[in-house]
Amino acid sequence: MGIAGLLALLAPLALAQETRVSRESGGWGQEISGALAAVKNLRVKVDMGSVVVRGGQQQGIHYVVHTRFGNSSEQDARRQFEQYKVTAYVKGDTAWIVGDWQGGKRPRHCSSEFSIDVPREMALVKLETEGGSVDATGVTGHVDAESGGGSIHLDDVGGGANAETGGGSIDVGTIAGDMGLHTGGGSIEVRQANGKVVAETGGGSVEIQSGAQGAIIETGGGSIVVHHCNGKLKASTGGGSIELGDIGGPADIDTGGGGIRLMSAKGHVHAQTGGGTIELDGVPSAHAETGAGGIVVKLLNTGGERKDSDLETSAGDITVFIASDVALNVRASVDVGNGHRITSDFTELRITSDADKSGYTWGPRALNAEGKLNGGGPTLKVHTASGDITFKRVSR
Repeated sequence: MGIAGLLALLAPLALAQETRVSRESGGWGQEISGALAAVKNLRVKVDMGSVVVRGGQQQGIHYVVHTRFGNSSEQDARRQFEQYKVTAYVKGDTAWIVGDWQGGKRPRHCSSEFSIDVPREMALVKLETEGGSVDATGVTGHVDAESGGGSIHLDDVGGGANAETGGGSIDVGTIAGDMGLHTGGGSIEVRQANGKVVAETGGGSVEIQSGAQGAIIETGGGSIVVHHCNGKLKASTGGGSIELGDIGGPADIDTGGGGIRLMSAKGHVHAQTGGGTIELDGVPSAHAETGAGGIVVKLLNTGGERKDSDLETSAGDITVFIASDVALNVRASVDVGNGHRITSDFTELRITSDADKSGYTWGPRALNAEGKLNGGGPTLKVHTASGDITFKRVSR
């Protein structure tokens, strides 16, 4: 191959980079722009600044790096700009854009943003910044985003996605594949997840609008809201409230002290709180336990697997709504019956007290109820140390 042929082969990979310095309000700005050949993967790694990636119909990769220094002369600003080295190149099937601060301690009045336009059909986009925000949209492949503490926004991603930040919020639009979201303390919001979701935050709130498959959600103390999720759901918070809409499978719900509310689930529900109320509306079976609070459960034949149910509170009332086609063996008890009662719409349940058995009418007495509904089936145990228990009939 001749020299002309070799140059023609390398031309698509060559870097065309331009630099411009201009006066800006309160300081000086530098703009570096360039282009790289279209390849399968993109890696961006910067010491400082935010990163924005937009997928589109263009053939190559185009980037603009805007850096700004405030409160300085032009000469000082140019010296600072020279300390932040921006390199871009293609190696194999990966395009690299790197921002490397080489001037020791970074100046206080400094900001930087990497704006990158890429072909929509990228297979992998991996973005890393030590402190700024990350924003990526319009990519058919997988996206990895990492920030030392800034916010992360992802949307219109055709593959899976991972996002990790030391403390900023994570906002996700539509992701086609599985996603893992981790923040040291910020909030997490997901609008449409077509794969499985793992969302973890050290203390912020978590909200999922719609999940097509299962989800695992954990926060150190914030609230959790899930409007719709197919598959299995696991939600845990150190102390916030949990509100769930329609769950297409089983649910495991745990909070250190907040209330729990669930609209419906097709599988068995395990709900536990250190001290709030529990409301489960439309579940096949449930284990619900609270340290101090009321429990309301509606048992329906949702089409999911039905197991034994156990409802327990140390101090509070328990109300159970039971559909006409739900078969159960019921055992219920109130430890301190004085001032409390067990009532039932079902004549099949026999309600007794300790006084009925011993003849004594003074002192604390326990209340009990037992019986089979619709011929009997899985066991339903209901227990409160101090409170009322009510069984109500519900038609579907």
